Amino acid sequence: MSMDDKRKILLEMYHITKRFANVVANDDVSLTVKEGEIHALLGENGAGKSTLMNMLYGLLKRDEGEIIWKGENASIHSPAEAIETGIGMIHQHFQLVEKFTVLENIILGRKEGKFIELPMEKAQQKIMELSNSYGLDIKPNVVIENLTVGEQQKVEIIKALYRKSDLLIMDEPTAVLTPQEVTKLFEILRRLREDGKSIIFISHKLPEVLELCDSISIMRDGRMIRTLPNSPDLDSRQLASYMVGRDISLNIDKVEKEPGDAVLILDHVSADPVAESPGVRDITLKLCRGEILGIAGVDGNGQEDLSELIMGLRKLKSGKIRILGEDTSEYDTKKIRQMPIGYIPADRNLAALVLDFPLYLNVAINHPDRKPYGSRWRLNYKEIVQATKKKMEQFRVSASGPRELAGNLSGGNQQKVVLAREVGEKVDLIVAVYPTRGLDIDATHFVFETMLKARDEGAAVLYISTELEEIMTLSDRIGVLYEGTLMDVMPRKEASVEKIGLLMAGERVS
Repeated sequence: MSMDDKRKILLEMYHITKRFANVVANDDVSLTVKEGEIHALLGENGAGKSTLMNMLYGLLKRDEGEIIWKGENASIHSPAEAIETGIGMIHQHFQLVEKFTVLENIILGRKEGKFIELPMEKAQQKIMELSNSYGLDIKPNVVIENLTVGEQQKVEIIKALYRKSDLLIMDEPTAVLTPQEVTKLFEILRRLREDGKSIIFISHKLPEVLELCDSISIMRDGRMIRTLPNSPDLDSRQLASYMVGRDISLNIDKVEKEPGDAVLILDHVSADPVAESPGVRDITLKLCRGEILGIAGVDGNGQEDLSELIMGLRKLKSGKIRILGEDTSEYDTKKIRQMPIGYIPADRNLAALVLDFPLYLNVAINHPDRKPYGSRWRLNYKEIVQATKKKMEQFRVSASGPRELAGNLSGGNQQKVVLAREVGEKVDLIVAVYPTRGLDIDATHFVFETMLKARDEGAAVLYISTELEEIMTLSDRIGVLYEGTLMDVMPRKEASVEKIGLLMAGERVS
């Protein structure tokens, strides 16, 4: 922007260093944010972004360096001190009490009024003023649990503004929003910028950064690599290259393919909710060989329920499931695992790997009684190690060898081990749930290639993700889940971000 050089500097972080034992999480990091600026902070997982912001917000103590706020040295040792300074942080997982009203959440912990008396009327008036000024459209007396995720995020913004924050730190603010909610959020953030507020925008969605932000700072391996102004000349590929330190291609080589016979058929299947999940509500779908069916939806709308139902991990309440022509409705997980199915669960650490086991045991864990891994009576360790070594080479797993503990690997390499085990042999069906969650750009691209290769070799792929860009890129058909209901299934050619966004919000589209 033309006025960029005339803006005053709001925040300066100089030579910040933070160590955890022998790990240097932040190594001599400096960052400058101006008044009335949306400043992106980019970097892959483990780059040091969260550590830096946690020090700014008083959640961590820095080992070296200084923070200058509005030209003066700032001593921030707690979130309370950060808030008092004028810094607000909106976490990816909102800090709201669901049973309280908007008003009660906003004044919670504030030292206002006399003794036990709280200035409710004054606070309510202030909240309405903020809501109207920034187009937030939030009513003070609504209970939090009755609000959508997007509305809850607006409450977090009002809470920060009520506390007179001049700088908002937003950690992955679009991760749980529909496309329409993202558009609305960007309108609000631009309005805040116009009012002189500054925003540090942490995101891994590069097109959003290019659309919204004025400046972009990029971290890698705990260091600040560069800060540059946004410009029409920048693109996602360049930003990705800066993040990983070399040129990288984001293109996916996907050819049109005619689907084959049905591999998975769900006929009016339902399952009861578990904990806070919505369960599965009367879902009917068909998945064929040689196609990827992407399932989109905001996180927590039944994605894991659906996958666990298919894999026999959840009890079927009603309906029928057929896999490769067999009625598997009453099969337990052990029996389903004997079929040619690759399963990538949502949480690789809890449900896919035993972190204290070496890689060779993790590779053999599904079928330890099958050749070449072993028999009913014993394990063939030599064959397991050799097979694991071969899979590690095939799937480019970076580790010392098959005897390395799974817990010592990076998230990307752990996921490659899961892929090697689940789709390293020919399978007819792949059920993949959030397969790129927490992965860097290289590992994400590898997952894409693996899924497309399996599809081209005749597998049917059920690809469940909250990343709409991934769904749009990989899928041949797209379905949308909302509160456990399959809202619609459509060919990729008929899908648009707007249409899918409405379905993700529970609105039927004719």
